[in-house]
Amino acid sequence: MQPVLRAGRDDDADGFIALVSACWRDYPGCVMDLDGEVPELRALASHFANQGGTLLAAEQEGRIVGMAATRPAQDGAWELCKMYVAAGQRGHGLAHRLLDAVEDHARAQGAANLKLWTDTRFDRAHRFYEKNSFVRSGPLRALDDISHSIEFPYVKPLAGVQLLRLDAAGAASAEARLTRILQRCVESGASVSYLPPVDPAVFRAFWRRVSGQVAAGTRVLLGAWVDGVLAGTAMLDLDTPSNQPHRAEVKKLLVTPEARRRGVARLLMQRIEAEAQQAGRSLLTLDTRAEDAGDQLYRSLRWTEAGRIPGFALNADLTPCDTLIFWKNV
Repeated sequence: MQPVLRAGRDDDADGFIALVSACWRDYPGCVMDLDGEVPELRALASHFANQGGTLLAAEQEGRIVGMAATRPAQDGAWELCKMYVAAGQRGHGLAHRLLDAVEDHARAQGAANLKLWTDTRFDRAHRFYEKNSFVRSGPLRALDDISHSIEFPYVKPLAGVQLLRLDAAGAASAEARLTRILQRCVESGASVSYLPPVDPAVFRAFWRRVSGQVAAGTRVLLGAWVDGVLAGTAMLDLDTPSNQPHRAEVKKLLVTPEARRRGVARLLMQRIEAEAQQAGRSLLTLDTRAEDAGDQLYRSLRWTEAGRIPGFALNADLTPCDTLIFWKNV
């Protein structure tokens, strides 16, 4: 029988305390000082209600096996808090149900973004959040508690189409989702340097290199979220020769098939141009397969065709295709 999701209550305290304590014991050094550091667990529903938030409990046969809460934060964002799932329920979809319920509640309250803090030791949780389109954003914080906790901040745009520039930590945390984006685009026939089928490990290695380039300051990486899903990306390569400090190259404009026709690619290109100006680059170049959707997009954004190279690349069926070179002053 699947756990039932319901509103959390103050009289669930014993179940919440047992669940959190068990989850913390999975990680060396995580110690619960209930009344000294987390006294809110004794009346958790009231704690979040007093902050304008809400608390969810997952119950199975009278036992609390999962929980999650959310409350308003700053700048129109909401915060995901106290998300825990019992060991026996992991991998069976309960965490996804809790997260979906929290996101639905936050959206209904007008939240633009969902934020969270997670202990740097909670690697299993990090993988879950990253698969669900959260990315690291901002500096770490130390809690000065008996567990010597240090926490990562994560953020996820929730509403409509939103763009973020990813720093090195954000890029690294987005590798799983970016791999999925590239894989879906290659599978749908996009001409982006790869032919299907491709081992996902190849894509992951590519994005790992990109994360390093972002860290080195030689690449700008954008992510595009569509209704809470990281579904698009674009890059600006700043690693030009010393006699071309005014130039940059646009690379890997990608939008998953499911997220197309929402204006995502256009927004990414407009943001890329703005990022180029901010970086002091005035001449941009790119290439694209002739007669692709990108061909029409770049022309509509007033890019100029510099020329055509016949048979420059291969399509998925191994037939040759022409490549167009475009440029633009910004």
